[in-house]
Amino acid sequence: MHNRLTVARDGQEALDILFSRSDGAPPLPGLILLDLNLPKVDGREVLAKIKTDPKLKRIPVIVLTTSTRQEDIVCTYDLGVNTFVTKPVRFEDFMKVIAAIREYWMVIATLPAGK
Repeated sequence: MHNRLTVARDGQEALDILFSRSDGAPPLPGLILLDLNLPKVDGREVLAKIKTDPKLKRIPVIVLTTSTRQEDIVCTYDLGVNTFVTKPVRFEDFMKVIAAIREYWMVIATLPAGK
């Protein structure tokens, strides 16, 4: 199974991709990986906007960040994040985390149909 990957380089670009949709645009993502430490618009603000929008709120959002701060964990769960994952330092460990995320969210979990 192949999944399309769209990369936003900052929080504003992520919001533009998600909210500036037109006819013929690719479908909404089935999963969002979100860093908290984004330039321009902070990841917390991106998460808040996603989870308060009727068309986006059911898309699973996984915070994948270097933070281990309890305040960040609590804040993102309060905003509606589905999972909080601290990025491993070693590349090999990072790839294992990505594989586990893919396995759970794209194979095991049952998600609402995308539009």
